[in-house]
Amino acid sequence: MARPVSKRRAKTETPPANFYEAVYRLVRKIPRGRVMTYGQIATILGCPRASRAVGYAMRASGRQDDVPWQRVINGKGQISAKTEVERPVLQKMLLESEGVKFDASETCNLKRLRWEPPNPEAYFYEPSAEAPFRL
Repeated sequence: MARPVSKRRAKTETPPANFYEAVYRLVRKIPRGRVMTYGQIATILGCPRASRAVGYAMRASGRQDDVPWQRVINGKGQISAKTEVERPVLQKMLLESEGVKFDASETCNLKRLRWEPPNPEAYFYEPSAEAPFRL
């Protein structure tokens, strides 16, 4: 489970312009062969009810080559198949190429593969004037 999140942000990085950019900033840090869940990312960002919005961000990330979208899976350790047919197949292929193993029920070992950022408070999302709401 995600660690408690402090509202302090590291002063070295510019705050993200919007929620999707906050998601992408965190996802870019996930190492090869490791994964995070939609809910875990939402919680670290300080928006624990926004796991679906994290999923929307991952789907929209296709235009950004530097976002390893394949490393974000559901809380069961499975690839979510609520999208076009080929995307889950591609996601599994990409994860397997990074060394992620799936069992017969298409589940990976989250206890072993889940990545926790060393400084989760650095990823806390502060709403801006454009999005003054907390998801």
